[in-house]
Amino acid sequence: MAIIETEAALHVAHRDNHTHRDVNGGWLRPAVFGAMDGLVSNLALMTGVAGGAVGQQTIVLTGLAGLAAGAFSMAAGEYTSVASQRELVEAELAVERRELRKHPQDEEAELAALYEARGVEPELAREVARQLSQDPEQALEIHAREELGIDPGDLPSPLVAAVSSFGSFALGALLPVLPYLLGATVLWPALLLAFFGLFACGAVVARVTARSWWFSGLRQLALGGAAAGVTYALGILFGTAVG
Repeated sequence: MAIIETEAALHVAHRDNHTHRDVNGGWLRPAVFGAMDGLVSNLALMTGVAGGAVGQQTIVLTGLAGLAAGAFSMAAGEYTSVASQRELVEAELAVERRELRKHPQDEEAELAALYEARGVEPELAREVARQLSQDPEQALEIHAREELGIDPGDLPSPLVAAVSSFGSFALGALLPVLPYLLGATVLWPALLLAFFGLFACGAVVARVTARSWWFSGLRQLALGGAAAGVTYALGILFGTAVG
């Protein structure tokens, strides 16, 4: 009796602990990419302009323009990209649905062959394919997963991708502008806040990857800092040349 209870407890523990995070990234990829891109690109844009020895008002205007332009560009790009991908998938699903309707026996045999190729005994593979093919929608889902590698019920949303990109880019791009909006007159407060944001973004990304938080944070800080340093130097160079 104690052994049965122990096995049941182990089964429940395995069921509760054996979960996976969403790796398809309907919202995660555009949100993370948008925040990183907004922070790095607007920081680099503002430091480049600041290197040209322009006034505070010009730097703020540049940062706000970069925020608006980048956020709308990211949203439009993500919407178009995800919508195109979804339309392609839906077109392939329509082809598969038509084949299931016109040639059900051939599709059933194809499914059985897939299971046989994975080591299932031929007779059992044919029986499994026969039972799964009785429901057309279930058959479509299985064929889509086996042949196309997609889940028809979990297609990415263009609107979700666009909104995630817009909001995350705007949030990231706001960080280097914020100190100026709060009254700062020099560049270093914007740099400090932006560098903190870069490290924090990298550390947060580490929670959905296998990397440690400090490695991911430092990596993002180094990349963003390098971009800001290069554009600042270019700003000085071209500002001097123009002046």
